[in-house]
Parts: sequence; structure tokens; C-alpha cells
Amino acid sequence: MNKVLMTLIGAAVLTVACSGSDNKEVKTIEPVDYTAVDIPDFVADSAYRYVEEQLAFGPRVPGTNEHGKCAKYLAGKMTEWADTVYVQDFNTTLWDNSTVKGYNIIASFDTDNQNRVLLAAHWDSRAYADHDPNPDNHRKPILGANDGASGVAVLMEMARNMKVKRPGMGVDIIFFDVEDQGIPEFEDDYKDNTWCLGSQYWSKTPHTMFYRANYGILLDMVGNSNPRYTKEEVSRVFAPGLVEKVWNVANQLEYGLSFVNQNTPAILDDHLYVNQIAQIPMIDIVQNQEGTSFFEHWHTVNDNIDVIDKDALKQVAHVVYTILYSETK
Repeated sequence: MNKVLMTLIGAAVLTVACSGSDNKEVKTIEPVDYTAVDIPDFVADSAYRYVEEQLAFGPRVPGTNEHGKCAKYLAGKMTEWADTVYVQDFNTTLWDNSTVKGYNIIASFDTDNQNRVLLAAHWDSRAYADHDPNPDNHRKPILGANDGASGVAVLMEMARNMKVKRPGMGVDIIFFDVEDQGIPEFEDDYKDNTWCLGSQYWSKTPHTMFYRANYGILLDMVGNSNPRYTKEEVSRVFAPGLVEKVWNVANQLEYGLSFVNQNTPAILDDHLYVNQIAQIPMIDIVQNQEGTSFFEHWHTVNDNIDVIDKDALKQVAHVVYTILYSETK
């Protein structure tokens, strides 16, 4: 808490104390020491292995055999740890009017608890390396180690630990599908609504009727060797309090170089539709590398296991774990 804020709080308390009757009690709220929160032990080697296992299927492009096999793998792993796993299959139309089947995979912990939190990442990988410096690669699919697999791997390792040590609320982990199949740049006809088709579908038709969560956190591209997350505009507009809490926690945990105190423009990601349609306040922890689009190998054939840093995976998990377990009653 900065000195200005402390001064304002002190003035407010003084005003209340001096203006009321003598028998009124003034209570102060002690700041939370987030470094002391008891959280599970996140094993970075385990999360890294989950990235490798996703990549072993090949590009996870909807409509391919590799995509279907990875869907079964993810659902099977989450079934080992969660209380209930839902596989929400849906048909959706892509930018070129082709139809593919998508699979949103939802793993729920403590399903009877009405006090819930939503964690999410997308698990498909892009069909086009349309940002690759080599134009010959633009129509090739990518492995999506950072863009997709990293966030999923973090949530998988968190789920493995939550099987044993539960937070104080119910948790739903969603792996959104068909996030990254928007219209390619070589078509020169950009359309927003061609992206994030899995989260659009789930937000309109959630896995349980009348689903609600207190808030949500989306992880996207969280395995980069130089992690840099900024306060993105959609997150700030829909969930400003949560943004400030997450960045405050990260600062206390000495991750201030990764969670940068900088406001940056809005991006189109799954959290937009969760906010707009499902009306659940959700923020996006997403790589924002200065001077490039998200990170150096975004939507290129070089988004492979070589870009993944184990410490980056652990940093973001440490912050999200601390948020969850600081609320344990």
C-alpha cells in the first residue's frame, strides 16, 4: 500500500472517529501478507511435461485426428484429479464457412460449493503460421507450445495438486477449444467474431444451468522465458479490482518484473466473451512483449518446446494459487 493511500485511509478513519458518538467502534483492516499464504507445491517439471505431452500429438487443429486424440488425453488426465469432468462438444463454423467439432473440457472441484472461481486457457493450436517471417510457412499449422499448451499445462498441474489440497471455494477449470482459428492475415479480411468460438459457445450455453462464478482468470501464453504481463484494457474495464489484486499479489511475491504495472490496450481473447455474454468478471494474464506481437514466436512454426521456461510456468501458478488460497476460510 503506498503512502498516499495510507494517508487517505488515515484521514477517513479520523473523520469517522471524530464525527460519531463515543460508543461507535472503528475497525481497521489489516493488509494481507500474501507471502504467508499456504499453497500447494507447484512442480514446474510436471507442468513442463504436460506441455511436452500436448505437443507430442502434433498441432491440435480442430477437425484433425491429432486434435481428437489430445481432447481424450486432456479429459482423461482431468478425470484423474477433478470431482466431475464435462466434455462439451459443439459444432461451429469457421471463417471459411467450414464446420468443425470443438470440445470444451471442464473440470470441476467441490461441485456443491456455490462460492466458485473460474480458471481457463485454450487448448487448440493455430492452423496457420501466418506471422512467420517465412511466407512459405504461412499455411502450416503450429505446435502452439506457448500459445495454448502453456496455460493448459499450468492448470493441469494446479488441478493435480487441488485433488489433495483444496482451496476454500469451488473451482472450475475450462480448456476452451477453437480459440485460435480466426481468419488468417493472408486473407486480408479481418473479422473479430471468427476467434474464440469455444468460449463464445460456452458463455451462451454453460456446462451447468445458471452457472455463476465470483470471478475468472484466463491464462494465455504464460511460458515465455521473459514473462511480461500488463494490465490489459478488457480486464481493467470488466474486473478492475481483480486486476489490482493480482498485480498486488505478484508484487508481494517479488514478481514485479513479470507483472508490470502498465496499462495496455484491449486484446481479443476468451475473457472478452466470458465478460460480455456470461457476465462473469474475468481477467487475462497474457504475455505482452514490448516491440512485438505478444512474444517473438507468436503464430510461427517456432512456437515449440524450446520457447517454454519452467520458471515462468511456476511464477504465474504461484500468483494464481495465492489468490485462490488466500480466500480459504
